[in-house]
Order: sequence, then C-alpha cells, then structure tokens
Amino acid sequence: MIRFLTIAIILFLYLLLGIPVLLIEGLIAKVNRQASDYQCLRLVQWTFRLMLKVAGVEVTVIGEENVPDEPVLFIGNHRSYFDILLTYSRCKRLTGYIAKKEMLRYPLLRDWMKRLYCLFLDRSTPKEGLKTILTAIDYIKQGISICIFPEGTRNTGEELSMLPFHSGSFKIAEKTGCPIIPMSLNNTAAIFENHMPLVKKTHVILEYGKPIRLSEMDKETRKHVASYCQDLIQETIRKNQSLL
Repeated sequence: MIRFLTIAIILFLYLLLGIPVLLIEGLIAKVNRQASDYQCLRLVQWTFRLMLKVAGVEVTVIGEENVPDEPVLFIGNHRSYFDILLTYSRCKRLTGYIAKKEMLRYPLLRDWMKRLYCLFLDRSTPKEGLKTILTAIDYIKQGISICIFPEGTRNTGEELSMLPFHSGSFKIAEKTGCPIIPMSLNNTAAIFENHMPLVKKTHVILEYGKPIRLSEMDKETRKHVASYCQDLIQETIRKNQSLL
C-alpha cells in the first residue's frame, strides 16, 4: 500500500506543480515549439521513471536497437496501466499515445496528454474514430510517432492471452508508409492489476520487434496485417515468459 500511496502522491504533485510549467512551456513554444515539446517529453519521462522505481519494477528490455530514428507506429499488447509508463519512458522521439475518450474526464492529466500529442479515441461512431486516425496520420507526417494498443482496452484475461487487434489502427502505417514497431510486454499486470490496490515489486520484459514495413509485404499478408502483428506479439510474449 505504501508504494501505491507514494505513486499517487508523485502523480498528484506533478499535476499540481505542472500547472505553472504548462504555462511557461506554452510561452516557450511560441518561440521554439520543438524545444518546448522535448522539454515536456523529458519531464514526463523523468516522472514515469521515478514512479517505476518507487513501484520496484525491474525491466528487461530486448531489441531497443530495432526502433529507427524516424516516426513510427508503436503497437503492443496491453494488460496494465503501467504499460504506458514502461513504454513512454523509453521514447527517444516525440510520441503521441492514442487513449480512450474517457481520459478527457481528468483535468490537468488531459492537458498534459494533449500537450504531448496524445489523441482520444471515440468509438461511438465510425466518423469520430476516423477523425482520430486522420489526426494520427497528420502527426506522423509531422515527425511525431504514434503508439496504440490495438486490443482497444486492457486485457484482463489469462497472462499470455490477447484480445483481437482492431485493424483500423494500422491505417496509420498504411497511409503514411511509416514502419510498425511491435512491442511485447510480459508480466505487467503483476505490478498492480492482479492485486489492486497493492503495487508489488515485479520483473517485467519489454521487447521491441524489428520494423515492419507494409511496402515490403506481399499483398495477402498486408491485407491481414493486424492478425500478422498480433501473432508476432503473441509468439514473443510466449517466448519471453521463460525469462521471468
């Protein structure tokens, strides 16, 4: 419980003290948007790393050299709130995450998310979902990577299970030609979700797969890229389970 409370305090203080920081960064952005963007990115990453340290998370990272120095579409399996902390804290480039629209309920948190190019997906109508995908495509063209968990929600099933991937997520790579980077996460639900509200010291594995370029795929595989990527991540998390 102490870990949980400490993490909650860190988040509360960051959001509270971040109010003037957001205002200052807004002024800096008028002069140098890129400098302000990266300052905001590094601030959030530092806070996420602190929260992971307090949580007692030991991370084994595999294949980080597979991430090219260009805007990419990150995709991954999703079992924990900590998946965002684990993956975002390692982003070298500006990266916007696609989150569910319900995150807009939380003031200050949503302001930081918007400032860091996060998007809020509304699946109530196809039109609203398309607007989010089109914005993500525009971000990629601006040099900003996008991260999405194509299962659409946290998977609360058996440890090595996965929910079906939504194929719409992959339109971002299809329309921009950016590489897809699969991220495979093992054991993240053991940090918090398996025994809420306790946060427990945990060993997790994060593996980055090799870039997938749709232009290099045959027509049939490209048509089923969502299931192809899901199978790849499924195989990887099964392989990495033996490393825990």
